[in-house]
Amino acid sequence: MAFEFRLPDIGEGVVEGEVVKWLVKAGDQVREDQPMVEVMTDKATVEIPSPKAGLIKEIRAPEGKTCAVGAVMVVIEESGGAVKAVAEPATAKEERQLEKKLPASAPTHVSHAAPAADNVIAMPRPQGGKVLATPATRKLARDLGVDLSTVAASGPNGRVTHDDVRSAAHGGASSTTAAGHVAAAIARAPISIAHEQNDERVPFRGVRKKIAENMHRSRQTAAHFTYVEECDMTELVALRKRAKARAEERGIKLSFLPFIVKAVVAGLKKFPIVNSTLDEAKQEIVLRKHYHVGVAAATAEGLIVPVLRDADQRSLFDMAKSLDEISEKARTGKAAREDITGSTFTISSLGTLGGVLATPIINFPEVAILGVHKIKRTPVVRDGQIVIREMMNLSISLDHRIVDGYEGAQFLQHVISLLEDPTLMFMEMV
Repeated sequence: MAFEFRLPDIGEGVVEGEVVKWLVKAGDQVREDQPMVEVMTDKATVEIPSPKAGLIKEIRAPEGKTCAVGAVMVVIEESGGAVKAVAEPATAKEERQLEKKLPASAPTHVSHAAPAADNVIAMPRPQGGKVLATPATRKLARDLGVDLSTVAASGPNGRVTHDDVRSAAHGGASSTTAAGHVAAAIARAPISIAHEQNDERVPFRGVRKKIAENMHRSRQTAAHFTYVEECDMTELVALRKRAKARAEERGIKLSFLPFIVKAVVAGLKKFPIVNSTLDEAKQEIVLRKHYHVGVAAATAEGLIVPVLRDADQRSLFDMAKSLDEISEKARTGKAAREDITGSTFTISSLGTLGGVLATPIINFPEVAILGVHKIKRTPVVRDGQIVIREMMNLSISLDHRIVDGYEGAQFLQHVISLLEDPTLMFMEMV
């Protein structure tokens, strides 16, 4: 009997996943619960086991393909008999029904990982065809006064996305405007890249592709504004030097990061708008009452953001230990979804690379991100005298739609005041 395995509902609103790596191939024998395929959703890679024991007859979702929940990924031969399909979600059935209604010349699926030659564009929906869209997208369309039946869909299997609705609301392409289709085609047309004999091509997928999607969404959504200021870390450098030996006795590596996180949390409590997010569907600013701080970490796959949960309730040593553990998970690809999602504010440290300033990109859907630069001995003027101090630059990018520049500057100045005088920091600790 042949068994069609479909991408299951992984939960948390996930409607699709990208096939990162197959752990089996056609012709392989698999055991029940044997790891079969790695699928990526929202930066987290999920390992899906085989639900049946048998022979891998056919792999229908190649590496790099983006599959909708309910799409057939692999066929497993158990024993003789007809093909048995697992129950599929209503959305998958609707998508196939819609595909049957589409004319032969219209594309029925948009693959995020398709090569340039196979690039597809949003097309008009056939008259009477069902509009595929999530409840949140439908709500956004109602709020913006957009008729979904006139919107050109660019999502998988003809699904209308948030970006499609916003584009239509601001005069973008709709399925009833021929000129709009031409504009959309030009905007999405692949750029021809000259190829030379020794060039190497690396598949654009997995973590790197997800990072690109998130960065593009952030730049397209948030109105970025960056403010930079220097910070005198001399007192904190001395404090950390004294505390480092005590931390090592407990097997803990104490960096400056836990101190910076503590100062940031104090700043977020004083300026709660910086610890907020914008619910565009409901047109509400959500002031977060918990403090989950993301700390960007460089890995072989790209930049990952491990999350330090409830940072306001942790001691410096506990924070240092947790940061080391979750960063190691991220670097080795062992981070679970909960380890790298749910942050309310992000810190990006360039460490020893230094740099004078940076304009970090906000980690959507947050409204701010702090860039931390190298500490270096620098001549500065104090009380009319030139002295050598341990100086560091801090740069904060803000979503100017939510956080005014002056308020963002006040937040950063408060953080700096605590770092420059650690005594004040400890006074503000809970």
